[in-house]
Amino acid sequence: MTFAQKKVVIPIETDQNSLVLSTDRANRLRIGHFGKRLQQAVDYESIPDYSARDDDQNGMSNSAYTSSGSTNLFEPAFAVTHADGNMSTELKYVSHTVTKQDANVTVTSIVLKDDVYPVEVTLFYKTYAKENVVEQWSVIKNNEGKAITLEKYASANLYFKADNYYLTHYHGNWAREMKPEHTLLTAGIKSIDSKLGTRANLFEPPTFMVSFDRASTEDEGNVLLGQLAWSGNFKIDFELDAIHNLRLIAGINPYASAYSLAPAKSFVTPSFIFTFSDKGKGDASRNLHRWARKYRILDGNGSRLTLLNNWEATYFDFDETKLTALFADAKKLGVDLFLLDDGWFGNKYPRNNDRAGLGDWQENVKKLPNGLGYLVKETKNAGVKFGIWLEPEMVNPKSELYEKHPDWVIKEPKRPEHYFRNQLVLDLANPEVQNFVFGILDNMFTKNPEIGFIKWDCNAVIYNAHSAYLEKTGQKQSQLYVDYVKGLYKVLERIRAKYPTVPMMLCSGGGGRVDYGALNYFTEFWLSDNTDPLERVFIQWENSYFYPAIAHCNHVTDWSKVSMKYRTDVAMMGKMGFDIVVSKLEEKELKSAQNSIAAYNNVKDVIWHGDLFRLVNPFDHPFAALMFVNEAKDHAVQFNYLVTNRYDQGFTTSPIRLKGLDSTKKYKIKEINLYPDTRTPVNENLTYSGDYLMNIGFNPILTSNRKSVVLEITAVQ
Repeated sequence: MTFAQKKVVIPIETDQNSLVLSTDRANRLRIGHFGKRLQQAVDYESIPDYSARDDDQNGMSNSAYTSSGSTNLFEPAFAVTHADGNMSTELKYVSHTVTKQDANVTVTSIVLKDDVYPVEVTLFYKTYAKENVVEQWSVIKNNEGKAITLEKYASANLYFKADNYYLTHYHGNWAREMKPEHTLLTAGIKSIDSKLGTRANLFEPPTFMVSFDRASTEDEGNVLLGQLAWSGNFKIDFELDAIHNLRLIAGINPYASAYSLAPAKSFVTPSFIFTFSDKGKGDASRNLHRWARKYRILDGNGSRLTLLNNWEATYFDFDETKLTALFADAKKLGVDLFLLDDGWFGNKYPRNNDRAGLGDWQENVKKLPNGLGYLVKETKNAGVKFGIWLEPEMVNPKSELYEKHPDWVIKEPKRPEHYFRNQLVLDLANPEVQNFVFGILDNMFTKNPEIGFIKWDCNAVIYNAHSAYLEKTGQKQSQLYVDYVKGLYKVLERIRAKYPTVPMMLCSGGGGRVDYGALNYFTEFWLSDNTDPLERVFIQWENSYFYPAIAHCNHVTDWSKVSMKYRTDVAMMGKMGFDIVVSKLEEKELKSAQNSIAAYNNVKDVIWHGDLFRLVNPFDHPFAALMFVNEAKDHAVQFNYLVTNRYDQGFTTSPIRLKGLDSTKKYKIKEINLYPDTRTPVNENLTYSGDYLMNIGFNPILTSNRKSVVLEITAVQ
């Protein structure tokens, strides 16, 4: 196939936005436009191709997939050591195809090749028109006669032009997830990354926002929301070039991850997912929510199960008698499912604490002499479903699994073992280990097909990265971080092929593994082990920009001294659960918890499937307010929380302007989830127009005595 001799223009379009690629005079692929979609497609032909002279130092800045070792002077998206040891590559356009999968989804693939070395890169852009979301990835094929080494292999390379660029990224630690950091990008490179291997998002997630020209607000400004859909090490570079344009490169972290690619083999990078809006962060986040519910999260438009977890009631100290009493508590509370947490397994090394038993997935005969089958039967008799906790990727050194298969463990053979939560990580690069992990769930479901829920945990990071399997098979140790995640996905694909509908929660010592790569296999995720509702308002707020409420697992616990009402109000903003000792609740607290489930069941469809509108930001104000509105705009739920104690004396809110309603409709407002024996000051007999509520507003009357208020808004004839 010959290279194109004239300019080729390739628009990547959604309903509102476009990314325009074109070839230059040297047949290199460049980015000419990113932002609002132009009304006339013919105008794309007029976008300059930015062809560069040989001495132009900024010539490759706007490359669509920047290669290394040739004419590029910027951070590369792609770097390879060829079979002969040469490290230069210059990719040029060959061809492209556009495939319309349905009325909403289109895939554009663009083939690039090097003139000198037979390496081929195909760039994929999958657009979701109505949701204004783009999913981008690359496929690298080795057509050389011998193996090549991929030194860097990004998923996406984007290019932006604006007066200024404002980055919002996140940091944290255990129980302190999703703390936002706002940065004006200046000359040089700003990188966010992870090198932790498994619990990869412990310190930094692969999610971010970039605002263009000025810092975006909820309803104004040009903003990009992005994420690398990968459950391992990642790196996202933001490079401000010499002419003040921004280059973005996102992909697997190349740290300690040079990857050998055999002849005729291909390497598929993970997806980089992004959306752009000129209407602020709120609109962009709703784009992502609609996309995720429809196309990514398992059963994203379905339903979820409320649950009672035994952890805070028993920790590791339980037996069948204690558990069966808790089954009755779950029914009394009114939830759908009982979840048995850590501590149910291990015999030679009983799981009576977190120092032993992990990896030995047989029921502990002293705690559960009749096995899991008995518990499944008893929960069914109690009128609830049964779920169970697993951590199948991990092992305690004090376990039978470790004694039998030390070669299955990731560890350096010449260095002391180093533990995270008294455990090590199993080597999922090893197909035998993949079979073992799949077998844990497969055997459990085979014996107990009525198990209705899985909580999949992952508490450790990778220390002393070394694979006995890769060593034995003559493969490079630098492939471990990548092959681990590929192995994990292979296991999850097998599980979902055989058990496609079982709800599964993604957990990693809190929010240590949350991304759209993993959520392809899970129905929901655990945001944080920090269940203090005051902190959860902030953690859930930031997560809500990237993930829809139906995927948020929010539990009512005893971590906080705030009222039961406040705790249940916060937990209602997603998938509600409980981790409390029901038998120790006072009468009013029990009634409050029961009432909250009844109220939640009446509005959960709006929360799970409606559009989210943030009204008052708790980072900027002493209170928070947000609301969910259904597609018909005839049913909405508004949540309001006091988040500071600075104004205990005489604090009250003023009217809050609502969003997302129909200005022509009439609405009534009712307060729900009231604490027993309390009355609402809200006049529920009044009727308001949508126009009034969105321009004048409504006062939820938050005070030091009314620290959380939930309002149901219903259209009337």
